[in-house]
This record gives sequence, C-alpha cells and structure tokens, in this order.
Amino acid sequence: MSKYLLRRVLIMIPVLAGISLVLFTVLALAPGDPFEELATNPNVPPEVRANLRHQFGLDDPIPIRYARWFTSMLKGDWGFSFVSRINVGTLIMQRLPTTLWVLGLAQSLGLLVALPVGIYAALRPYSLFDQIATTFAFVGFSLPTFFTGILFILFFSIYLDWLPFIYRADIGATGWRWYWENARQALMPVAVLGLAQGASMTRFVRSAMLEVTRLDYINTARAKGLTEKVTILKHAVRNALIPVVTLVALQIPGIFTGAVITEQIFRVPGIGSLLITSILANDTPVIMAITFVFSCLVVLFSLVADLLYGWLDPRISFR
Repeated sequence: MSKYLLRRVLIMIPVLAGISLVLFTVLALAPGDPFEELATNPNVPPEVRANLRHQFGLDDPIPIRYARWFTSMLKGDWGFSFVSRINVGTLIMQRLPTTLWVLGLAQSLGLLVALPVGIYAALRPYSLFDQIATTFAFVGFSLPTFFTGILFILFFSIYLDWLPFIYRADIGATGWRWYWENARQALMPVAVLGLAQGASMTRFVRSAMLEVTRLDYINTARAKGLTEKVTILKHAVRNALIPVVTLVALQIPGIFTGAVITEQIFRVPGIGSLLITSILANDTPVIMAITFVFSCLVVLFSLVADLLYGWLDPRISFR
C-alpha cells in the first residue's frame, strides 16, 4: 500500500505540472485584455495602460510569465485580481465558505436520496416502487438544473412566497435567526442540485446492486443461514458501492468550482459565479487559480477513489 501510494503521488507531480502549463498557455493565448476598459477610456492616457501591463508582466514571453507564476504559486501566492484589486487567494476564500455550504449539502442530499432508493429498488426489481423510482430518476436526470431552478422560484418564491430566491451573503440577523435565514435561502439551490445528483446516482446504485445480488457469493451467504439484512448490508452493498465511489469522487471536486448555472440562477456568491465573472472580465489570475485547484482536486480524489476500492473489495491488491 505504501509503495503504491508513494508511486501515485510521484506520478501526480509531473501530471499537475503539465496541467498547469497547458492551462496557463491557453489562457495566455486567449483573446482579450484585462485592461481593455482603460484603452477605450479617453480620460486614461495610453501610457498608464502600458505601465500597468509592464507592472504585471503581461508583455513578457509566455515561458517567463509561466515560470514566475509557478514559483509564486509554490510559495502560496496566487497572484492579484485585475478586477477586484485584491489577492486571488483572499478573493477565493471569501467565496469558498458559501460554495462549500451549498454544494456540500447538495452532495449529501444526493447521497441520502440515492443510496436507500437505489438499494431498495434493486431489491424489488420491476415492482411498483422500482417503477416510480426509475421514472423520477429519469425525470430528475433529464431536466436541466436551470429549468428546475426556475420552477422552484416560480412556485416557492413567487406563488407561495415561502422562500427567498436571491441568496444573500450579508444577512443582518444574529444568533439562531442567522442560521434560520441561511437555511431558508440555501434550501432551493440545495434541493435543485441535490435532487439532480441524487437522480443520476440512483441509477448507478440500482444497476450495481442488481448486478451484485445475482452473484454466486450472495447466494452462498444466504445458503449459509445469514439473515437478509446482513447479506445485503455487509456483502452486497459494500461491493456495489465501488462504481458509486468513482462517481462521487469525480463529483466532489466540482464542489470547489461551484454549480455555475445554479449559482447564477439563485445569485449564490460562490466560486462558480466568481469564475463566470472572471471569464467575462478576462481576469486570468482568478481563472487560472480556480481551474488549477479544480484539476488538483480531480487528480487527488481519483487517488482517493482507488484507495477506497481496496477497502470496499479485499480482492483488489495494490502493487
């Protein structure tokens, strides 16, 4: 295990370095200028724009700019936002708690829905419950989040006037009232994302459980006198979770980048809305930081998923 883990970590270093080089080169060659507004402003002399580009090193060759960015990144300096006029790390940390709160709850809701529904539907294939669960799973998986988000706003915010449809980061309440207001405004985006993720994961859980429950070792466990509860929970579910772990491990990095569409609909001040704003404003330091951290999380959680395989299925050995 230790040799396998060390080898995977050593492989991750050149992979992440290559990813950072590709991302930086693409963003550097992309059209657009972060100081374009200064060029179109007649009150700003061209010398000011030229001095700013020289100050931030935008006129240097791409290899020099990349080497400067990479060494600064290793020291924990992610650069300076051209739009917000603050450090990129500070800007991301301002948005990260909201994204973790909303999307973390959505991911948890999706798992809480998918696991019991998918397992029970697989144990009762083609029953009324299975048909209803399958129908709702297909509907939830097919409908885009911007459509369900608008439906939630129309019904719960406009028609019933129960929930706010704009997420506010500056709630003036204190104490329990603050927690209550945060829960109310997070309810709709969490429900939209959680149900969409739960619908897709339900199909994976059901399919994996159907395949596992037909294997010989499950019949052997039943023939040995084990109860149905022990057979399903201890033997079947554990092996059926392997494909689900892969899906969840690839979804977790998306929590950092945020749900771009859902955050735009509900005006959630998270990482996703920050990424969209930065792309529109050509704020390359912010774009580079968010995309590179997302790439790091994808590589990291791919390793975590591989390690979980060995815990879920003892037949898997690491060499």
